[in-house]
Amino acid sequence: MRTSLREIALLFLKLGTIAFGGPAAHIAMMEDEVVRRRRWLTHEEFLDYLGATNLIPGPNSTELAIHIGHARAGWPGLLVAGACFILPATLIVGAIAWAYVRFGALPAAVGILYGVKPVVIAVVVQALLGLGRAALKTRGLIILGVVAVVAASVGVNELVILFGAGAVMVAARGIGGELRSQATGAGGFVAVSMTAQASATALTAPFGLWPLFGVFLKIGSVLFGSGYVLLAFLRADFVERLHWLTERQLLDAVAVGQVTPGPVFTTATFIGYVLGGAPGAGVATIGIFLPAFVFVALSGMVLPRIRHSPTARAVLDGVNVASLALMAVVTAQLARAAVVDWTTLVCAVIAAVLLFRWKINSAWLVLAGAAIGMVASAR
Repeated sequence: MRTSLREIALLFLKLGTIAFGGPAAHIAMMEDEVVRRRRWLTHEEFLDYLGATNLIPGPNSTELAIHIGHARAGWPGLLVAGACFILPATLIVGAIAWAYVRFGALPAAVGILYGVKPVVIAVVVQALLGLGRAALKTRGLIILGVVAVVAASVGVNELVILFGAGAVMVAARGIGGELRSQATGAGGFVAVSMTAQASATALTAPFGLWPLFGVFLKIGSVLFGSGYVLLAFLRADFVERLHWLTERQLLDAVAVGQVTPGPVFTTATFIGYVLGGAPGAGVATIGIFLPAFVFVALSGMVLPRIRHSPTARAVLDGVNVASLALMAVVTAQLARAAVVDWTTLVCAVIAAVLLFRWKINSAWLVLAGAAIGMVASAR
């Protein structure tokens, strides 16, 4: 069954407005909306799309939104879901960037995050439990998940964990040699990434909108990993190579991306505005998100073939388990930073009870957490 573009647009506009907490939280909210409430996808289908996003560069939660839109409404849905998830965060970050340029400081957002973070933890835990029941289908997958959690906890690279889990499942099932048909698609990803990187490295220091677009296109084409990896890329290009930003401006930009709802990649919107006003914000935003649409379109064409290949199915089963393991480790790290006193502990517990017992929509819980945070910070 297909879904109307209006329904897709409204859902992802809402998620883009209230999805605080980074990719793990965004994924949990999407799972709540499209699997539990609307039943647009099964747990297994959702996991397949999540696993696919972990194998390509770019912002995982945005790419997952694009996959969902494509699954429910074809190519128009692909564009609408991605654009509507990105748009609210872009507008919010753009407004903050305007205030930053005008007044020279960041508007306070600490109070809102104080109440939102513990609620987000409860939302992510609910999603992990639901997805875990679908992913951990055998004793071997459970053991693999435990090993992936341990590896992530001690700092093993995310890509090593993801691809390693896929390779282990292929070896465990004693199958191989059937992924050649998918290799062309992977080669396409590499070719696009190398082309974007080569074009960006040819840029010079004088600021311009096209050079700005090229730098963000390169970053969006080759970046795997967390917001900390994004910080490393931004620092290397904008502070050290081009000298367009100071260290403080870069840290302020990353902070805005972290504390606002929606994709962390809207850090690009802030940097673009600081450097080139509204045109710079638009160019930077398009540059960093454009590769995500291209990669999802390419991977979406091979995903049906992957589902029918025993080898590819084994790889995807391993990647799905590893993805949940990474999500679990991130959640534990977020919990330590979010639950800092009795107020936040009570918020987390009440949110968990409302989610598990009465299935309250996570959007209302996030808004309630924001209100509690503002009240608590005003004392």
